[in-house]
Amino acid sequence: MIITNVVEKQLQLCLNELQFTKTAVLVDENTWADCYPLIKNTLPDHHLIQIKSGEEFKTIDTCNHIWQELTKEAFDRKGLLINLGGGDIGEMGGLTARTYKRGIQFINIPTTLLAQVDASIGGKLGIDFNGLKNHIGLFSEPDKVIIDPVFLKTLPQDELTSGFAEVIKHNLIADADNWGILKKQTFSKIDWLKTIEHSVGIKKRVVENDPLEAGHRKILNFGHTIGHAVESFKMTNGQRILHGEAVALGMISESFLSHKKGFIAREDLTSIENYIDSHFSRVQIAHEEIKKILGLMNQDKKNEGMKIQAALLDGVGRAKWDVELTPDNAESSLLYYLGYT
Repeated sequence: MIITNVVEKQLQLCLNELQFTKTAVLVDENTWADCYPLIKNTLPDHHLIQIKSGEEFKTIDTCNHIWQELTKEAFDRKGLLINLGGGDIGEMGGLTARTYKRGIQFINIPTTLLAQVDASIGGKLGIDFNGLKNHIGLFSEPDKVIIDPVFLKTLPQDELTSGFAEVIKHNLIADADNWGILKKQTFSKIDWLKTIEHSVGIKKRVVENDPLEAGHRKILNFGHTIGHAVESFKMTNGQRILHGEAVALGMISESFLSHKKGFIAREDLTSIENYIDSHFSRVQIAHEEIKKILGLMNQDKKNEGMKIQAALLDGVGRAKWDVELTPDNAESSLLYYLGYT
């Protein structure tokens, strides 16, 4: 994991360390236009593979396209795939690399804040299936990861804010002191290099302690049990929602449950809610859609049997995992978020 302000230099050093026969670079239309020019001159001879951006294209069909391109270019088992983009490109590129001819090398260069502080760490590779997020996948770390805040300048404001949800989450589950500092900062004054280093450090420590998500790593799912269900529902119904917006919703909802279960004080819930609301607009959900969203929670990967398992706060700066939620719990948290209670 390399966090730098000179991505070209670090990429060249990584390429010098690896042995490979052919190179391909995976991009979407956005990273091809905005990010590829920043590293193009550093790359060896390579084949460019372009896919479409958007969660709706994080599917087996897109993987088929990548495999076909690698096959057409006669990549052997010593080939190298460089994934230049957000979390979708990193996960799909990694999945296709690790399954092509039983595995070739890959480098991730995450270009979104969300990918830099979250998706790039921990080796989770996956695609969506039948509207269910990350339903098919595996664990495998990239051969190299290079993070440079320069790519954040290419992002629209809503994408930058979306990634900030994971920064908030990392502080809430693992660093109460820095949460106290963070919530006093204005978004425009954030030092992104320092913030990324801090957030990556938290996730890296958690992942190294539990690489296959057998226990402690599950704290990283705070905000995601309810957030992922809403995200899957919106995606299935053709409604646009960014991952960070869904996680922000999930953090408010699951902070409410943390308070109801006596894990955090009312003033902590209010502080969390106010800070998230200062960065994210509330997601609109019709009352009659709640039951459908609850049904999607039964497909969450953290569940055991038919029991919904969530990660909740255990005080600010700490979290506990495998907290069972009843359907009534989940429904009440969404009703709270939507202002019905």
